[in-house]
Amino acid sequence: MDTQQAPTRRGRKYDQVLEGARRVFLKDGFDSANVDEIAREAGVSKATLYSYFPDKRLLFFEIARCECTRQAEAAQNVVMPDLPPRALLMGAARKMVGNLSSPMMISMFRVAAAEAGRFPELARDFYAKGPQMAHRLLSGYLRGAAERGELRIENPDMAAAQFAELCKAGLMPKLLFGIIDKVPDAEAELVAREAVETFMARYGPKEDTE
Repeated sequence: MDTQQAPTRRGRKYDQVLEGARRVFLKDGFDSANVDEIAREAGVSKATLYSYFPDKRLLFFEIARCECTRQAEAAQNVVMPDLPPRALLMGAARKMVGNLSSPMMISMFRVAAAEAGRFPELARDFYAKGPQMAHRLLSGYLRGAAERGELRIENPDMAAAQFAELCKAGLMPKLLFGIIDKVPDAEAELVAREAVETFMARYGPKEDTE
């Protein structure tokens, strides 16, 4: 099989395999997920599982793609054009910080980075359907808010990237390197609120920053 491409074989148990694998990956992450457990959770034999996905990494990337699509769809419900900036940013910040504690999300970042050389197309697809799509949604909102005079932004793309980084402040390295497994609720709320306050201090309307 060409490991540069996602599996193209489909069958009646394909979705069953994906759902079982998703539950296991969400619970255990990539490294701890066991193929035997995935097969049991999906209610299929290992032979059936391998007929769809002969490599655990390919199965993980397919789950990651589905998860990124799900996250992007959820982000569309957060990034609502009629919300005022502070309210929208607070909701977005809480969502971003909350996602960091998901074993699946941490594994997705770890594996995508580690396997980018072996699976470049899959890594690019993961980026396009996840981080890049979320970035575009936020950037589009910020552009509109600036045009309405609600924010003082000249470069919405840069501002969106900065906001995303603020929502990871002090957390991402600890999670990626296994220093912590979950962000405590109080710390998550603090990071989210400080991300919004810092962003608004830089880009908020003049009366909001004085």
